[in-house]
Amino acid sequence: MVVGILQVRGGRPLNGTIRVRGAKNLVSKAMVAALLTEETSVLRNVPLIRDVDVVSELLRLHGAEVDYDQDAGTVRITPGQLHLPDPGQVDALAGSSRIPILFCGPLLHRLGEAFIPDLGGCHIGDRPVDFHLQVLEDFGAQRDAQELGLHLVAPQGLVARKVHLPYPSVGATEQTLLAAVRARGITELTGAAVEPEIMDLIAILQKMGALITVDTDRTIHIEGVARLNGYTHTALPDRIEAGSWACAALATGGDITVVGAKQDSMMNFLNVYRKVGGQFEITDEAIRFWHPGTPLTSLPLETDVHPGFMTDWQQPMVVALTQAEGVSVVHETVYENRFGFTKALNQMGARIQVYRECLGSKKCRFGLQNFYHSAVIQGPTPLHGADIEVPDLRGGFSHLIAALAASGESRVSGIDIINRGYEHFMQKLAALNADVTRLS
Repeated sequence: MVVGILQVRGGRPLNGTIRVRGAKNLVSKAMVAALLTEETSVLRNVPLIRDVDVVSELLRLHGAEVDYDQDAGTVRITPGQLHLPDPGQVDALAGSSRIPILFCGPLLHRLGEAFIPDLGGCHIGDRPVDFHLQVLEDFGAQRDAQELGLHLVAPQGLVARKVHLPYPSVGATEQTLLAAVRARGITELTGAAVEPEIMDLIAILQKMGALITVDTDRTIHIEGVARLNGYTHTALPDRIEAGSWACAALATGGDITVVGAKQDSMMNFLNVYRKVGGQFEITDEAIRFWHPGTPLTSLPLETDVHPGFMTDWQQPMVVALTQAEGVSVVHETVYENRFGFTKALNQMGARIQVYRECLGSKKCRFGLQNFYHSAVIQGPTPLHGADIEVPDLRGGFSHLIAALAASGESRVSGIDIINRGYEHFMQKLAALNADVTRLS
């Protein structure tokens, strides 16, 4: 029996106010950064999501003390005396998250060794660990294949090297930062990702005593230091979750105020939202998103690394575009396998065709490969209820939006994966007057 089944009676606008806390894509990395020192670090604005639970347990397995005040959204981490846990214990947790590979830099600095289990995560495209390993090996780590993963050692410590990223990967940038801040020498990282979550991680590392300079050409210089201090930091808000709820307002004809959402990290999204026909109002505390009652407008859209339209906004926006007049063309340039979720949308009445060709103007890594990474959406098409299964985190939330917008009843199975990145999503649905019932 499939667990995590939600019965959704859709076709009614979502109206109300919800709150977003810290960004999933920053919080887990900030918690790992606490391993770089023996001192206590305090992270605020932490959401109650599965990824935080996984990282907390991984930290405890390695000997760190973790005190998580869920109501206050505060995590206090004291690494103290660390040790390498049993590989089987790490492997048991790693299936829920790809974060363990980022433990390597801090652990190699603190212990001289680290273990990487086989990695899990969402099935949205290739996320090879080869580059992570190459960075660590260039810095002086040696690896040994074991039954449950890889054992790395750095008996002489890590030494800074020049690093060039052929693509501005967020994960590879994070790996380099966490390895370089205590490496001997100066690391020059070119082709780096500069997403807001990366810049917030850099701010945390600087609070800890790191010496990091970010140039305008995606070049980051990290001057290694011998020791770092604990930090106190408030995580930036989750722009992905804020955008997801904004698209839910658009798709259902609703009106949602997202407390905690910030304009500065969502400017590209807000431009697209306005072009489609959505309305928003910005205050210091929140952004209100609503459907004005007039027809939505189709448009061409391409995802890109920051400061472009982020790939995690693409899936919920596609749901909204099924209700726009005309033909929308979406070109996905970040992940090669992110349109699998459209099959369920077509089952619900959408008219979406996916293509291998690059249907856009941006340079794309997938143009000569056999990946369906462009989509043409014809609308508006009324959506109707269906039985659907969640494929991944962002696609799953997008399926939920579609079920809420559709007439009739839907059964959405596998919804527990949504807990990985959306805090209290069932309570938030209730606050927005959604008609949903958990079946299992």
